[in-house]
Amino acid sequence: MTTSFDLATGVRLGASVIGSEQEPLLQADGFLADPAGLRDIAAAQAFQPAFGPTGGYPGLRAALPDGYIQSVVNVLVRPLAEAFSLGSVRPLHAQGAFSLVTLPPADLKPAQRVPHVDSVNPMQFAILHYLCDEAAGGTAFYRHRATGFELLSQARLAAYDAVRATEGAPAGYVDDGAPWFERTAWVTAKWNRLVVYRSCVLHSGTVLSPEMLSSDPRRGRLTANVFLTLTPSGPTIA
Repeated sequence: MTTSFDLATGVRLGASVIGSEQEPLLQADGFLADPAGLRDIAAAQAFQPAFGPTGGYPGLRAALPDGYIQSVVNVLVRPLAEAFSLGSVRPLHAQGAFSLVTLPPADLKPAQRVPHVDSVNPMQFAILHYLCDEAAGGTAFYRHRATGFELLSQARLAAYDAVRATEGAPAGYVDDGAPWFERTAWVTAKWNRLVVYRSCVLHSGTVLSPEMLSSDPRRGRLTANVFLTLTPSGPTIA
């Protein structure tokens, strides 16, 4: 199966800031020229569980085409450098997957019921492309009330973990974050919407109607996820 990974004509990438730490957030609606083709590719993949005994992604993942990853990375390097004031940078590493949230709330482990970060590396970025509509929920960002942290760094990690060890995890998927977290921003899911944020920002997927979760890529909460690590300019991506 082949499809084009070209951007839609006239697509615009907007930048805003979230939370008291004023972290940039990039967003583009109507991002890909042929999002249905990308979903068709997902529907032909063999999805596998992405979670384990202690947590992980609460659903299934499958291979994302290298051509899509490369296309998205090529488009976003310059806007990321500008929005995050990075100077001259190049891609160091990029990996991605199709992702489908499928776990019922009762099956979630504690780590899946609270906001998280994907990395404490400030040069890693999460690129999230929704291949589902508003009914799927979205992605929310949070402040940890006890520490005031909205993003985690290597220097903050020990203090954060020490406090979190005394706290718990509410039942079900993360909503407003209470009582240990406070939601600072929320991006709703929308067909063909792209969102980019730093991986070290506390965040969580939101699931408004768990009863609607499905393992069918054509009906479920399908996203294309890419993790991109940047480094000061030099040789091209390996």
